[in-house]
Amino acid sequence: MYTTVITAPQLQQLMASGAPLRVMDCSFELMNPAAGAALFEAGHIPGSAHVHLDHHLSDKAAADRASGGRHPLPSRATFAARLGALGLHNGMQAVVLDRQAIATSGRLWWMLKWCGHEAVAVLDGGLAAWEAAGGALVSGPAEPPAPARFELREPLVDTASTEQIASALGRPGLTLIDARAAARFRGETEPLDPVAGHIPGALNRPFSDNVLPDGRFKPAGELRREFERLLAGHDPASVVHHCGSGVSAVPNLLAMEIAGLGRTRLYPGSWSEWCNTPDLPVARG
Repeated sequence: MYTTVITAPQLQQLMASGAPLRVMDCSFELMNPAAGAALFEAGHIPGSAHVHLDHHLSDKAAADRASGGRHPLPSRATFAARLGALGLHNGMQAVVLDRQAIATSGRLWWMLKWCGHEAVAVLDGGLAAWEAAGGALVSGPAEPPAPARFELREPLVDTASTEQIASALGRPGLTLIDARAAARFRGETEPLDPVAGHIPGALNRPFSDNVLPDGRFKPAGELRREFERLLAGHDPASVVHHCGSGVSAVPNLLAMEIAGLGRTRLYPGSWSEWCNTPDLPVARG
């Protein structure tokens, strides 16, 4: 079972073995939501499905959505039905990938853990690594999957809500890590949300700091040293990750797990929920 990352050669071996497997491509462009599907149709791993951040991994209108912010989580029941429609059942190894340094595929990795599915791994280096390893690509729409039944199990990840963070702010036992770019964290620019800045006391680690120039994760030892330097003595178990909308924070969460620092918490609503909640403090600089 692969539970964090999988290399392209390992995926090729898994495909050749005939083991139950579902490959899901989460390619997406935040400023052009239609681009992900076009990229997928231009070239993708044979047999893979395209999973859309807005259509599959978010639920902006439903009354039972599980978080706020710009990319609200759907309810677990809704998401389980979507997984079944994508052809995933509980006995499968899931492999997720994208073309954006794990920015969107990490969301699916985390959501599968949230639904109790441990057998999910991110393709290290994404589609570029697959091509570099000689992997084949096909074009056109995805092949329609055979419908499957995905049954919810106990969550394997923990979350923190706006209320929980607000009540614990400034107290021992809470360490916030913000995955946005440094200029957005400092409040110098804000292209997406109505307020610029960050949650008071948060640390900043842009999610792209976790990967090498080729898009693969840095070695585990290097990640551990970097996070320990950032935490500066804070308990890794106290960490809650966030970003703008709870999507690009997951690479930091996954990187800490790869580094052997445990499975930490996610604030799904993130800055987009925090800055739209009345009377909450904002820091800049």
